[in-house]
Amino acid sequence: MNTALADPGMLSLAAGFTDTATLPARAVGDAVAALVGGEGPVEFLQYGANRGRERLRRQLAARTAALDGPGAAVADPDLTIIGNGSQQLLHLAISVLADPGDIVLVERPTYFVFMEMLGGLGVEPMGLPARPDGALDLPGCEQMISALGASARRGRVKALYLMSYFGNPSGISRTEAEKIALAGMLERAGLIVPVLEDAAYRDLGFAGTWPARSVLALDAYRAFPRLYLGTLTKPFATGLKIGYAHATERGWFDRMCWLKGHEDFGSANFPQAILEAVIESGALERHIAGLRATYAAKMHALDAALEAGGLRALGWDWARPEGGLYLWLRAPDGIDTDGEGPFWRACMHERVLYVPGSLCLAAPAERRFVRLSFGVLAGDALAGAAARFCRAAASMAPT
Repeated sequence: MNTALADPGMLSLAAGFTDTATLPARAVGDAVAALVGGEGPVEFLQYGANRGRERLRRQLAARTAALDGPGAAVADPDLTIIGNGSQQLLHLAISVLADPGDIVLVERPTYFVFMEMLGGLGVEPMGLPARPDGALDLPGCEQMISALGASARRGRVKALYLMSYFGNPSGISRTEAEKIALAGMLERAGLIVPVLEDAAYRDLGFAGTWPARSVLALDAYRAFPRLYLGTLTKPFATGLKIGYAHATERGWFDRMCWLKGHEDFGSANFPQAILEAVIESGALERHIAGLRATYAAKMHALDAALEAGGLRALGWDWARPEGGLYLWLRAPDGIDTDGEGPFWRACMHERVLYVPGSLCLAAPAERRFVRLSFGVLAGDALAGAAARFCRAAASMAPT
């Protein structure tokens, strides 16, 4: 991000920012006007509660239950916390769960900022085996989890982290069958550990929401402490920086609240009040419906530009995701995509940025993957960035 900001001529396919043209200025303006134009007290300009505004917590709990469908377990507003984006809540959750040397089970690939956070806390990410198509390698997972449960390190396993909906970076979504199978494996291995389900992209399915229910609603996870994390940044306005989490276990939740109080004394009250009004008016759901069409078109535009640039002919491969903001590319044999390597330098020469895939992979981290974001750029800039990336790839092809 610093490189992109320092060089206006650089085109970034790296940062997972949303499309500025889609940001909901009118909906936010209407909400602000309604708040400040009334005659009641302006409590929304005062400090708020550490856990977040009660009305917003109730709205979000009801919305999560609605996403899980009729008869789903209702998220508890009293075990809901509002944060400065869901990233803060992830940090709080791991900070109270794990010590240096502990282990968190993650997907391969997974959210690279979460991986960096674990590294900063001295916690080891351990990747669940995956098939080439991104689905979990269930026999491989069973073998790994069983061996871990029987090992001397079993007490070090402190959590399972899943990015189940159009995940970052792969765009993969987890089926209910995969989630249920994982719960069974952990239970058989005696690893009843907290489960963190990061649903940051759940609203960004191009054709609607992914049909699998969350871990809050699946009977297979009843024995597990769970934390479901959502956000209003990706599906509405990133600059408002509001994320949330629903917990099922009071002790874990209370420790997160205690730590948050010492960090920030509660997230900003005014953005929360704005989002209450936005949800109440229906503007959030209307905005999400438009975003789905926008991001579907942008994904297809980037995909088509990479195809037109001859990237597949050069041996690169990728799948078209059904939602999210990213393409996950595999380079041909012999291409090392790590930062500061020859391919990275070729992209710097072409003035295009990407995220090295090794950042998203627990050890052993393969150095042949790339994450490209179609969130920020649009039109000619998106096509131009793809063309630059393809030229860099062509410059690395054997002659």
